[in-house]
Amino acid sequence: MADNALELILERTKDDEHKASLALSNARTELENYREQLKQIEQYRLDYCKQLSARGQQGLTASSYGHLQKFLSQLDETLVTQREAGRQFEDQVEQCSEHWSEVRKKRRSIEWLLEKKHNERQLLRDKQEQKLMDEFATLQFARRIHR
Repeated sequence: MADNALELILERTKDDEHKASLALSNARTELENYREQLKQIEQYRLDYCKQLSARGQQGLTASSYGHLQKFLSQLDETLVTQREAGRQFEDQVEQCSEHWSEVRKKRRSIEWLLEKKHNERQLLRDKQEQKLMDEFATLQFARRIHR
């Protein structure tokens, strides 16, 4: 395969790697945002429970207690839903990480191949240069003998 073709493939792979890196970064940001939101809901629930307890000590009607308890149950359901969504965010980060790793490995392989081809060409040039130098030295030696 010509070096130009390999270099074109390398450039495309670098672009793919950049895109995969951005996708991974975005997925990580979304996961962090999710975790922060979950933390806020958990803190809100804790504060609400403290408030419910304080109000309960002052005395609550059965109806008021039922409404407050119903709201607490809704918060618990929201937390369950949020935690399930969290698994999706974590899966997305994992998938993006795997994709980025694969693309990076592909880029490194192409770079290695280009480097290998470059080294092979350099070795061939060095051998050709050595051969010319040997021929030149042989000609000079032969000229000195024939004088």
